[in-house]
Amino acid sequence: MTLRVLIADDEPIARRRVRRLLGAEPDVAVVGECADGASAVQSMLADRPHLAFLDVQMPELDGFDVIAAVPPMDRPGVVFVTAFDRYALRAFDVHAIDYLLKPFTRDRFRTALSRARARLDGRGHDDNLASLVAHVRSTRPYPTRVAVRAASGFAVIDWRDVDWIEAADNYVMLHVGDRSYLLRDTLAAVERQLDPARFSRIHRSAIVQLDRVVALHPARHGDMDLVLRGGARLVLTRTWRDRVQRLFGLGGTETV
Repeated sequence: MTLRVLIADDEPIARRRVRRLLGAEPDVAVVGECADGASAVQSMLADRPHLAFLDVQMPELDGFDVIAAVPPMDRPGVVFVTAFDRYALRAFDVHAIDYLLKPFTRDRFRTALSRARARLDGRGHDDNLASLVAHVRSTRPYPTRVAVRAASGFAVIDWRDVDWIEAADNYVMLHVGDRSYLLRDTLAAVERQLDPARFSRIHRSAIVQLDRVVALHPARHGDMDLVLRGGARLVLTRTWRDRVQRLFGLGGTETV
């Protein structure tokens, strides 16, 4: 049987590379090539591919939106392709066959294609998916630095230097010593990128680096005040209080 494949990526170079790698497979036919999410949905419904190499970040609809927009009976098998490892666990949550992190090698691509063939032939099992998730959880490196806009272009900030982070409309504010930097992202998205052993949400609008905390004081209504190195005082709300206290070796309901 000929394997019908869709390629969806907003980068022409990335599409060409996937097409070139697929060209070495005699039983593969590329039935669609799309540069945005809306076109990918249309192609899945019209061209009926067996498999889609689907970029996560695309105009109009991202890769996850594409999957959500296609009825389950019409969805092809999906291999997500992206430059960002932070989407890996979410990809497996929607039963992706594999997750290719750019730049990937020819051998890694062939592994993903083999997994796709096995899944589509009914030889793949949930055990394979579980092992993939476990592998991602154990090997996924957390980002160590982030680039933020500065007056002269971009400044590269080491996450180890960030004291705390707060939501600021469509941005987040990184507090680094006596300086602050704006990053265009949501607090939830930033939280997913951070090592939970080092950073914790303390408020719906704030995340703190735990080794910056020098004191915790009871406050009103079950909240707590956190004092950071340098003197900043932040509110730890009841929602996150138990988790933060456990991280400091205090009982889940114990107060100081």
